[in-house]
Amino acid sequence: MGPFISDIEIISGPLPWLIYTLAAAVALALAVRHVHDRRARLRWLRRVVVAVMVGGGVGVLACWVIGDLLNAFDVSLSVTSRAWVGAAFAGIALAIVSLLASRARRRVASIAAIAAFVLMGAVGVNADFGQYTTVGSIIGAPAFSPVPEPILAAQRALAGSVPGSQPDLWKTWQGSADLPAHGIVGTIQIPATVSRFAAREALMYLPPAALVKNPPALPVLVMLAGQPGSPDNVFLAGRLEKVLDTISARYHGLAPIVVVPDQLSADDVNPMCVDSAIGNSATYLTVDVPAWIRANLNVVGAASAWGIGGFSQGGTCAIQLGAGYPELFGSILDVSGELEPKIGSPEATIAGGFAGDAAAYESAKPLSLITKNAPFTDTVAIFAVGELDQKYLPWLTTLSAAGATAGIKSTLLISPGSAHDWNTVRFAFEKGLPTIYRHMGLDGPLS
Repeated sequence: MGPFISDIEIISGPLPWLIYTLAAAVALALAVRHVHDRRARLRWLRRVVVAVMVGGGVGVLACWVIGDLLNAFDVSLSVTSRAWVGAAFAGIALAIVSLLASRARRRVASIAAIAAFVLMGAVGVNADFGQYTTVGSIIGAPAFSPVPEPILAAQRALAGSVPGSQPDLWKTWQGSADLPAHGIVGTIQIPATVSRFAAREALMYLPPAALVKNPPALPVLVMLAGQPGSPDNVFLAGRLEKVLDTISARYHGLAPIVVVPDQLSADDVNPMCVDSAIGNSATYLTVDVPAWIRANLNVVGAASAWGIGGFSQGGTCAIQLGAGYPELFGSILDVSGELEPKIGSPEATIAGGFAGDAAAYESAKPLSLITKNAPFTDTVAIFAVGELDQKYLPWLTTLSAAGATAGIKSTLLISPGSAHDWNTVRFAFEKGLPTIYRHMGLDGPLS
């Protein structure tokens, strides 16, 4: 697949609207039949109306059974997603009625129409969730090249040269003549030297200020995707580099270096950011990844200049590790995380992830870690959740309140009109990163 096709947008742009229009035109063509007898026309219209209503109802019912009753996705589907599924089922029902009541040529059209309605529903649900942004992201086409070695070498040459104290870069940095307009995103390899965790390839964002001839030491933000997922979701679905490029343009190219390691090892595996038989994810994220960053990147060493964030399972990891290691991470960005790490029921989680130790499971919960390490003296946390995410909204509200009680400078952001999706993530980036900027010394101090 060529880069032109791979880069076609499927959330915004003309393609989704073309698909919606095509599906609507197909539905109209199926509904309209050239029948001369008035009674036959009325009978057909009644069949069309009944098919559409029954099909739409079945679609909405399927969302309730699969999403709510069986909790197959561990999230509640939004009203918008349910509407798209209902519309797709309504179209499929119309196509089936047309198939059964038509001659050969119209039957072929009816079969093709089913594919059009399925595609319409899939594109609509994806646009609501925001997971896949381009054609290439659907098929897993490589979206990023390795970070160029000369750039890594320049960073490596300066690594470890900055003392642990945090400079107020917003006061001293004025940019330089060779400052590029945008940062770069590329792949990197972070070895699991201590943990032996089976991590996949990581990604990194270097802001404009890191790409000049004499770059300043910068803060670092460790970001985690959800599960199922991979590191590239943070940039493809979350579009983090676009948000940071926009913000950094106001600060002479300043932004944190973002490192996105793989905390899962595979899409269908959840090590829960603890050390267990599933994998030593916690050690990888708190030992191997920081060690690689310090050895290879020109970063500030103070905890106040380090942050950790993530979405969904990655958000749960962010509050676990941020609250559990305040000496390492001074900023936390928890987008739609949970109240506990889990791989199913509490019993299954304790057995599979904690070797049957219920006490270890309890101590790994974010609320337990917040209580254990209170009072926090220099930690900032952004908790973000979609307005329509009724399952996660109480959880993030609880975590934000608990953090504030424990001394964390907590902010709860509620994304209007979104649910448990990447639209919420993008809102959290846009509204939450300025606060993290200030805590990291890239803007004026917090009030």
